[in-house]
Amino acid sequence: MLNIVLFGPPGAGKGTQSEKIIEKYDLIHLSTGDIFRSNIKGETDLGNLAKSYMDKGQLVPDEVTIKLLESEVAKHPSAKGFIFDGFPRTSPQAEALDKFLDLRKTSITYMIALDVPEDELKTRLMKRAKTSGRADDADPKVIQHRIDTYNRETAPVKDFYAAQKKYYGILGLGTIDNIFTAICKVLDKA
Repeated sequence: MLNIVLFGPPGAGKGTQSEKIIEKYDLIHLSTGDIFRSNIKGETDLGNLAKSYMDKGQLVPDEVTIKLLESEVAKHPSAKGFIFDGFPRTSPQAEALDKFLDLRKTSITYMIALDVPEDELKTRLMKRAKTSGRADDADPKVIQHRIDTYNRETAPVKDFYAAQKKYYGILGLGTIDNIFTAICKVLDKA
């Protein structure tokens, strides 16, 4: 089973590359944001619980997020693997994901991190704001806050996977196809 954590700051190209990875390797895409929205809209017990935290402006606790992921993974018993998008965001979440996957007799195969210089991230996000209408991509202060939050809270997760020798940094500059080729060189080792 091929299980990937696709990692990188806002604007690194995770969405673009995840689509290509999913298509080539026939993986199931698990986006925590999509899972939250689907469960909240469907008014599932876990969705209502997650919403109760979100309505108070609080982060959804890791154990609730893991239960939502477990529920989604269980829906795909014959999957060739999964690509985790937006999770884990912290080292405790990475530890919880490892424990959950271990119970299913599998593990994270690779963490692929798209490394992009900060100036390029800002340029990409501003361009994306013009084409997607995402307000959070249009404000330079919001962009900087998102990058700072990533660097402070999420970037340390790479140390977790580096210690397991599963971390691979990919330069996220160049053409979409060149970046994808570099990712495939790592994934084809599995």
